[in-house]
Amino acid sequence: MAAMLPDGRRLGAHLPLGNGMVKAAERAHAIGASALQVFADNPTAWRRRNDPPRELVDFRSRLAEYDISPLAIHAAYLINLAGPEKDFFERSVSVLTAEMSAAEAYGAGFVNVHAGSHRGAGIPAGAERIAEAVARTLAESRGGPDAPRIVLENSAGGGFGMGTTAEELAIIFDAIGARGVDVDRVAFCFDAAHLWGAGYDLRRPGVVDGLLSTFDRLIGLDRLVMIHLNDTKSELGSRTDRHEHVGAGQIGPGGLRTLLCHPRLARAVYILETPGMEAGYDAINLRRAIDIAVGRPLPELPPEAFLLRRERGRIAPPSGTDRATRPSRSPRRTSAAGRKPAGAPSKRSKASSSRRV
Repeated sequence: MAAMLPDGRRLGAHLPLGNGMVKAAERAHAIGASALQVFADNPTAWRRRNDPPRELVDFRSRLAEYDISPLAIHAAYLINLAGPEKDFFERSVSVLTAEMSAAEAYGAGFVNVHAGSHRGAGIPAGAERIAEAVARTLAESRGGPDAPRIVLENSAGGGFGMGTTAEELAIIFDAIGARGVDVDRVAFCFDAAHLWGAGYDLRRPGVVDGLLSTFDRLIGLDRLVMIHLNDTKSELGSRTDRHEHVGAGQIGPGGLRTLLCHPRLARAVYILETPGMEAGYDAINLRRAIDIAVGRPLPELPPEAFLLRRERGRIAPPSGTDRATRPSRSPRRTSAAGRKPAGAPSKRSKASSSRRV
């Protein structure tokens, strides 16, 4: 049975597609997910596949059969829409445009992308770059009521990260609107771990109330469509992002319950990006989120749970041909904040981003 929160809100997880798209849909159903987030392609390479995955039709059919909706595509880690480097910016726009095209083929409602790093150029300059990228991407993408929306995600703030506060997100939103973009095609995601790293103490209901009120006044809560429900290992205001099992980190059950049950977030979908998703902890963390929402005490996790890496569902779906598309070699530079992410796939991927899912 799908995991619905007490008032019908949808709850899902970021799952890998590398072992098969239909298997991923079936896994989502088996763990009780009522929503899903995936990568449509290699998140650590610039090159995008030319052909749709072979299982795409069956994948969409399974999601419809199991009432798993919405589907979100998480954009590649390499993308930095806010940076001043021209070549990197052009590649980022190209990849985001490809992600939007993939989202149409997948029937996804959202393309979730990090706001990025201004890399020292300043927030106003970064906001203008993001606005240009969004305008160009949407101009190349199909419109209409069923078209996917670009969903910009907040940042913990490390490495000149953009969108660490509601006010900064509003600067970005206003810059997008000033370009004549249909702002109904743009939405936002709050990552709980990023909010914590940026200094929002989610354990205090008044802090959450204030955040949502500010966001509503400046942008509108109807545009806050996703919550990444991640606990964190990081200290409050540390500007770092280290995801932890639901209810087992610094935010804890109380803070996460405020997000899960807040009446002003009733229209948002909740997605888990927690450790050990490929080791059975997808189901465990989903159950823990439900327990938190209904006020049940959480069972203690075994010590080995805290030794797991967060795979983050890196693996893309198999190619539509008999052989997977070989990723191109990325530029020898870092993206966004400039550090290699925890769990980055290999030493060959020099362009890894420090930004978390």
